[in-house]
Amino acid sequence: MHTLIGTSQEAFKLKASLFTLTTCHLFNADPSLIQQQLQPLIEQTPHFFQQLPIILDLSSLTLNPGQHIDFPAVISCLHRNGLIPIGIRGASTEQQTFAMQAGLAILSNVKLEHTELTAPKIPSSPTEITAQIITQPVRSGQQIYAKNCDLIVLAAVSPGAELLADGNIHIYGRLKGRALAGVTGNLNTHIFCKNLEAELVAIAGHYWLSEDLSDIYPTPSKTGVHIFLHQERLQITTL
Repeated sequence: MHTLIGTSQEAFKLKASLFTLTTCHLFNADPSLIQQQLQPLIEQTPHFFQQLPIILDLSSLTLNPGQHIDFPAVISCLHRNGLIPIGIRGASTEQQTFAMQAGLAILSNVKLEHTELTAPKIPSSPTEITAQIITQPVRSGQQIYAKNCDLIVLAAVSPGAELLADGNIHIYGRLKGRALAGVTGNLNTHIFCKNLEAELVAIAGHYWLSEDLSDIYPTPSKTGVHIFLHQERLQITTL
């Protein structure tokens, strides 16, 4: 006789979570063209694309009459390069059908209004939290997101680690990973870094890769830098 093991133990629990995902805006769905233009980026910053989940945005994609997206081919191309497509947005009803058949999720077409691009709010009371402070080193593969506030990191940020903030980012250790400020579209955010050796820095979607930074600073900057947007172009000055 077999005895059944009790099944009263909880197997899982669903909780709502917030993750900031990279969006790939497709202008051409030809997998060979995607591969051709993706390969140089991967060679420049291999850690950035390693197991990177992305959303495919089709709102800017123009197709000829009768032309369809070969989703399995596009997905295969992205997988070969370390990217993990998990869903689409900005798609027609027909494109959504083909995407679901290929195993992709359908996401709502969320678009920020211009009125949302505002400066960080002034605290309404002394007890309001305006910054998230990290005192421990940020290891490779870790992602830290400061929602509706600034992010202050007092330690080193390893390659492959990612810092994201709706507000400004202050890094008092060595930055070898990625720092993305104003991730919800705030053009008035800034990045302050004591020792810049980053894989990527970005403000409100405007970004520099490591090779862009090396052109500006041939050797890693140990003097401290201030990165900001001016007329929607990234600028960098020493502190």
